[in-house]
Amino acid sequence: MAAELSPHLLSEKHRPTLDQALDAIRTRAYWSPHPEHPKAYGEGGAPGSLSATEGKAAFDAVLHTRLDLGQPGTDGWTGQETSPYGPELGVEYPHADLDVLLPAMRTGMAAWRAAGPETRALVCLEILARISARTHEFGHAVMHTSGQAFMMAFQAGGPHAQDRGLEAVAYAYEEQVRTPQSADWSKPQGKRDPLQLHKSFTPAPRGISLLIGCNTFPTWNGYPGLFASLATGNPVLVKPHPRAVLPLALTVQLAREVLGEAGFDPNLVALAAERPGEGIAKTLAVRPEIKIIDYTGSTAFGDWLETNARQAQVYTEKAGVNTIVLDSTDNYQGMLANLAFSLSLYSGQMCTTPQNLLIPRDGITTDAGDKTYDEVVDDIAAAVNGLLGDDARANALLGALVNPDVKARLEAAADLGEVALPSREVANPEFPGAVVRTPVVVKLDGTKPDDEEHYLSECFGPVSFAVAVDSTADAVELLRRTIRDKGAMTVGAYTTSPEVERAVEDACLEESAQLSLNLTGGVYVNQTAAFSDFHGSGGNPAANAALCDGAFVASRFRMVEVRRQA
Repeated sequence: MAAELSPHLLSEKHRPTLDQALDAIRTRAYWSPHPEHPKAYGEGGAPGSLSATEGKAAFDAVLHTRLDLGQPGTDGWTGQETSPYGPELGVEYPHADLDVLLPAMRTGMAAWRAAGPETRALVCLEILARISARTHEFGHAVMHTSGQAFMMAFQAGGPHAQDRGLEAVAYAYEEQVRTPQSADWSKPQGKRDPLQLHKSFTPAPRGISLLIGCNTFPTWNGYPGLFASLATGNPVLVKPHPRAVLPLALTVQLAREVLGEAGFDPNLVALAAERPGEGIAKTLAVRPEIKIIDYTGSTAFGDWLETNARQAQVYTEKAGVNTIVLDSTDNYQGMLANLAFSLSLYSGQMCTTPQNLLIPRDGITTDAGDKTYDEVVDDIAAAVNGLLGDDARANALLGALVNPDVKARLEAAADLGEVALPSREVANPEFPGAVVRTPVVVKLDGTKPDDEEHYLSECFGPVSFAVAVDSTADAVELLRRTIRDKGAMTVGAYTTSPEVERAVEDACLEESAQLSLNLTGGVYVNQTAAFSDFHGSGGNPAANAALCDGAFVASRFRMVEVRRQA
């Protein structure tokens, strides 16, 4: 029986998109094939896509059901997700007998390897296209597992995540075709006949890839590793965070569907949902079948993976202490507005949210006159209050706290120093069970060892520290030490001084941290754009990989050569 998705059909549908993605990663210009606006889907939008009403209905229809993926080795059912907004999702997922599932996942590897880089890339693009068509459904699934407000869940969990997946496919394809498929080799031997060989080169996958999903951005953080591994020929076992299974389970369902239609073994992608308290990530991570691991989460477990999963190529994104240096600005109001939004978005529950604001105790120079340390801090607090003063707007920006640990850290932060901006509770009329809190800003002294203990530890959530330092030079030195010792996913700085700008840039270049300078408009330090911005650098303790670059994909396969006598 012929495959429903023939190579010709896949090429006709998706090769132009792959070519555009390849061009985008080379030029770093803005490009996205996945629309951000909800009205781009459904009637009058992308053909075959679900409208807002249809997407919500699809999400509602999966609640309190059993999601049977048809996987081998299913020995029971599990599911314990409760939305950060209150309702129980009630979805049951297959629980796998790993001794049955893992061997089954290897069965289709030979055919998947033989398909070659282009076919694998195009199959991945078809999977992404199916996901894109259901973006409204995925938006609700991400919202009710991560606590993101719907519009953020729709965009970050939908088109932005899909862009990151496509970006990984583009890098994977480019790295695999860098070496030709074959070559005729001839070495002159003077008067004797030349030595002649025919050589073939095949990208050989490492083996089963394990994706350990995170709670806050299950698709955005999950898709790069998933598609990088699949596009390079590796089966992928998806182990979601227990509180955020649904978005990745739906992804696995669609991937299996497409693989089958394209004539490949659906078991190349499978789900490993866990029972409460089972903790299967540690068990899976050291199994000999697992050759690649992608992980986003705590430093403690990331370090454990890097130390103990010795049989696997491990890619981690862990914790960091993101820092902003405030020296001077020619757009004070723009700076305040930009910082207020950055501190507030998704209740600071982003690995890119600024935590430490380093401010000289003598203050900063601005277009609105010189501002003391206290004035700057008070004005940042006022900007946040102004942004979040209306509860409806606050709910749309803050979302809900993803778990009780975040709430506990937020409440404890108020005891660490003088509170410049107290957190307040925001009611959500649509979801009374949601825990919604505005950010807290606490003043700390950069010269006190007791305070250092607090600001040099990641406090994940809506907590920021206004750290008083003796000078801008001290701020730059503290920035450098923070990146080197604790890591940072993002760094920001505000300055009108070329010398200060150069000092901050040098610190980030030498310690490998991504830097944003003088952002005062609609681009924020905690946002990155696929195909153009690198998320993380892989060069400091916050992450050992970047999303995405050649290094993120190249070690997922090895080039195997076969030489034949000509």
